[in-house]
Amino acid sequence: MPESYVIYGGELSLFTRKLEAAMIFYGAPFEMAAKASNDPELIETRSGTHQVPVLLTPENWMIADTTPLMMMLDARFPDRQMFPEGELGLLVHVLEEFFDEWVARVMVHYRWHYPESARFAALKMSGGNEAAAERVLSWGPRACRATGTDSEHQQREVEAEYVRILEAAESQLRDTAFLLGGRPTALDCIVLGGLRAHTNMDPDPKKVTAGFPTVVEWAERRADTWDGSGSLAAFPESTAFAQHVLSEMAGTYGPYVLGNADAQAAGAKAFHVETYGEDVSYLSRPYPERSRHMVIERIAGLDSADVRTWLADHNLTKVFA
Repeated sequence: MPESYVIYGGELSLFTRKLEAAMIFYGAPFEMAAKASNDPELIETRSGTHQVPVLLTPENWMIADTTPLMMMLDARFPDRQMFPEGELGLLVHVLEEFFDEWVARVMVHYRWHYPESARFAALKMSGGNEAAAERVLSWGPRACRATGTDSEHQQREVEAEYVRILEAAESQLRDTAFLLGGRPTALDCIVLGGLRAHTNMDPDPKKVTAGFPTVVEWAERRADTWDGSGSLAAFPESTAFAQHVLSEMAGTYGPYVLGNADAQAAGAKAFHVETYGEDVSYLSRPYPERSRHMVIERIAGLDSADVRTWLADHNLTKVFA
């Protein structure tokens, strides 16, 4: 049995780096290991998924899916929870959901629609093997189509959306140590995962993030120096960054996730919704619906009039009904 945790994943994986950030914040003993070099067939059999990351625990469990993993780890590190108790925990979960299931498509676009970034990532993922890199490159455009960034209009809009997020983060991190106040949450983990695996890693989006020096310094150095102290801004107002993300959610993530829910219920392979004034096709996937229901279950556990008002104020009642 290992004395510490092991994260099997990849340096260029959004969710691997999200979990890595969380383990640093927990102060947990862990090491990173490349899945491809550590019997991937056994890892997939034991974890039940081909996706990364997979966490090997001191009990010799192999578990995937970062959000429930972090909820489990919160119970093990109660003084450093990434999902706070009560209404603040819901706020964190809703914001994290937006980045997990919506902003992730920005990362896919930046990586695979820019030739220099695509080649950089493909070679890095394949360990410099040219033939393997070519196979990886053939996967990228399919991922972009599945996540609705095929058209030039969508590409411009997702980049503009991400720049707005960076602007809000730059302003927030000048005032507070983390995005929701003086201590990190699961939201910080997913934002850091995106920066460390994608937009402050790949050559093309790195030119964009370079314009936000506070964000870059936070991702490269400052975030990892947390000493376990600090508090979060109160619910429902939270921080300006939280308010910005909530203002983006209802018009983009909301229609997307409800369209996916309808497609899953109908057994459809794809669905169309309007995104940034354009009819967009998306691959229907089971996980966004499963993830949305995790939020719904948290809301049901609170049974709070304040929460219902908050959801209504941000036009998210139907999204999490």
